[in-house]
Amino acid sequence: MSRIGKKPVPVPSGVTISIDAQSVAVKGPKGELSRLLPAEVSVSKDGEQVIVTRQDDSRTARARHGLSRTLIANMVEGVSKGFEKRLEIKGVGYRAAVKGKTLTMSLGYSHPVEFEPPPGIDFKVESNTNVIVTGIDKELVGTVAAKIRDARPPEPYKGKGVRYLGEMVRRKAGKAGK
Repeated sequence: MSRIGKKPVPVPSGVTISIDAQSVAVKGPKGELSRLLPAEVSVSKDGEQVIVTRQDDSRTARARHGLSRTLIANMVEGVSKGFEKRLEIKGVGYRAAVKGKTLTMSLGYSHPVEFEPPPGIDFKVESNTNVIVTGIDKELVGTVAAKIRDARPPEPYKGKGVRYLGEMVRRKAGKAGK
């Protein structure tokens, strides 16, 4: 039995879950999310908890048991609290700003790098160098943050670029360090 999969998902007050065969819809104060779950698992609601069980003990059913439970738990957390990823920009002259909803960054290129947020994602900038990506869908927040980081990943010699807050970048000595 999957250790994660057998844990029930607690549903906080203010969050409603509707289950229709393999489709799960979660509605809360921050918004609404829905997802189609694999056929190898079944979902049931038991009071203030959601329980995920697998149909059989096949390899794919065992693999998707914990995954499905975690996806539902992330949906519940997203509509009740939301998710955020923090990025920091390091480098001389590197900075970010939000114009309307668009994130505009100066990253040492000859042109500014602009990101248009997908629906459900918001950008905030603190002190020109800290970017906060917020939303209710954990997968989408992580994907958008990764795309922003890919605009100028941190380089190993001086550490300049866009990195996650607290990310450690392995530094190289350069040509003088033998």
